[in-house]
Amino acid sequence: MEINKELMQASIIGLHDAMGLKPEETLLIVTDEVKREIGLALHEAGKQLCKESILLEIKSREINGQEPPECVAEMMKMVDVVVCPTAKSLTHTDARRNAVKHGVRVGTMPGISVEIMSRCLNADFDKIIELTKFVAKKLEGVKIVKIFTALGTDLTMNIEGRMIIESTGVLREKGQSGNMPSGEVYLAPVEGTTNGILVIDGSVAGIGLVKQPIKINIVNGYAKEITGGEEAAKLQEMLDKSGIEARAVAEFGIGTNYKAILSGQILEDEKVFGTIHIAFGNNLTMGGTISVNSHIDGLVKFPDVYFDDKLIMQKGKLLDFEI
Repeated sequence: MEINKELMQASIIGLHDAMGLKPEETLLIVTDEVKREIGLALHEAGKQLCKESILLEIKSREINGQEPPECVAEMMKMVDVVVCPTAKSLTHTDARRNAVKHGVRVGTMPGISVEIMSRCLNADFDKIIELTKFVAKKLEGVKIVKIFTALGTDLTMNIEGRMIIESTGVLREKGQSGNMPSGEVYLAPVEGTTNGILVIDGSVAGIGLVKQPIKINIVNGYAKEITGGEEAAKLQEMLDKSGIEARAVAEFGIGTNYKAILSGQILEDEKVFGTIHIAFGNNLTMGGTISVNSHIDGLVKFPDVYFDDKLIMQKGKLLDFEI
């Protein structure tokens, strides 16, 4: 298969600059039949950059967070770097968590496309790091987050004592893990404390761009009534596949990648500067307690965000920070 030059260049940047792949290291690419082209490009780039590059193709998972085959999970623990360009996310899996425990650097790329790679991996990484650290600093010591939008989002959550995660997409140290490309700050709200209305008007993981806003009534940390159009019905069906814990509020995140745009792929969408996202399902990776075989993000545009009653973001504009 002839590899697109633009894709090859983005693959080299991703492996060398973002993952810090070294000549003496071993690389494992875990891909599927949907993202085969990108997996092959990363594999070929890896052969130029490191001692050994291994390409594994698995059958595409049904939902985000579903485990890869056990033999693949074992191989993920036996190399220096793992990169996962797949249709469905392997981020919130035991396979990824266990690889990290063995000191492996893992970059996950759920739903990645050639366009997203070319756009986001050509960003100024230092600028993304600066913006990400700025938002993370604002979250330090905060107890309550409140989110409002003109479409009806009115949400309150307790985040007291929760680990604040800076996801810059730069994963050069042993045992680091995250999305590639990235650019977000996220955490797991205290389970059972999120209440109010969430209106998703951007996109949903596994569904894509939202044509008709999805309204979700959240009571004591769980999504109850879900209303809207076709996308709302799909979301409800996805959540029902994994049981009640799939409806638990798992994550609050803020996008910090100034190059990212709304594309319908949550890997990029949740990184869009000026947006927030709420996820339902597994949050073990971020220090939470919800263990379920599902993790689904929903994106909210133009939010007003308050940290302990202090306005931090107004209609999607981060205050006190200029790009």
